[in-house]
Amino acid sequence: MPKPIDIETIAHLEKDLRNISYILKQKGREILAHYPITTPQFIALQWLLDEGDLTIGELSKKLYSAFSTTTDLVDRLEKNELVKRVPDSEDRRVVRIHLLEKGRTIIDEVILKRQQYLEEVLQSFNQEQIDLLKEVLCQLNKEISFHSTSTDD
Repeated sequence: MPKPIDIETIAHLEKDLRNISYILKQKGREILAHYPITTPQFIALQWLLDEGDLTIGELSKKLYSAFSTTTDLVDRLEKNELVKRVPDSEDRRVVRIHLLEKGRTIIDEVILKRQQYLEEVLQSFNQEQIDLLKEVLCQLNKEISFHSTSTDD
């Protein structure tokens, strides 16, 4: 049976993770300010890159937003030639949102700049610390992903 972790350690870890998440989010917003898209639009483009073509309903669920809000978001992305609506190959009544090359380019550029920022931050770490951080974060990500899917209704 695993040894319980003291509440102060848990509180400290949660606060550090929250702070790191906030700073990375802010840095991401600073980077996005140089592009013609909003944060929600960028998140939508990332989902399309990661998952492939999605319906508006599927994208709405991923974004935790109303169908009408997602429709407006996709309209703006389509107007800026970042995505296009395409009929589903199996069912022509279904329309999927397809990521265009211009949208993919924006994602690639923004992610590269975020990675460069992280590389700058990690300059004071030695390789052993970076390897350990990568391993521990990977394990934490797996555990959090497992627990979030196993508690969804």
